Amino acid sequence: MKNNSFAFALILALVAAVGNALFALGQKKATVHANPFLYGSFTLLAGGVLLSIVSVFFNMKGVGNYAGINFKWFLVSGSGYVLLNIGLYFLYRNYGASYYTLYAVLSIITTSVLLATLVFNEKLNWYYGIAFLFALLTIIFFMLGKTKNT
Repeated sequence: MKNNSFAFALILALVAAVGNALFALGQKKATVHANPFLYGSFTLLAGGVLLSIVSVFFNMKGVGNYAGINFKWFLVSGSGYVLLNIGLYFLYRNYGASYYTLYAVLSIITTSVLLATLVFNEKLNWYYGIAFLFALLTIIFFMLGKTKNT
């Protein structure tokens, strides 16, 4: 499912963004439980079932081999999912959904800049540098805005 057009990338990003908004909505609206990690566990269970249903509409040949080869990466991504759930749960519960801005900008820095350049050796140009600067400015202005609202 590879398409090199920017429009297709924009559509995929929008789908992910809508999914993220639904995740934030559910996390903020769900009642609080003494065990804060039950929400993430049940969310993962529901998401896993739904994604498994979607996956049957795609090529399923060689699933066992695929799972064996990529098991360590499943663990890496699963660990990331756990950290994501812990961070977002407490961020949304304690500070509100508007703090997604802070998470999003830090995600830009950690994923689009650090991971892309240090791990994947993706080439960045000065436009990316400007974007990184604006990301930092976004954090500064966001925090200033939050201090002015209190």
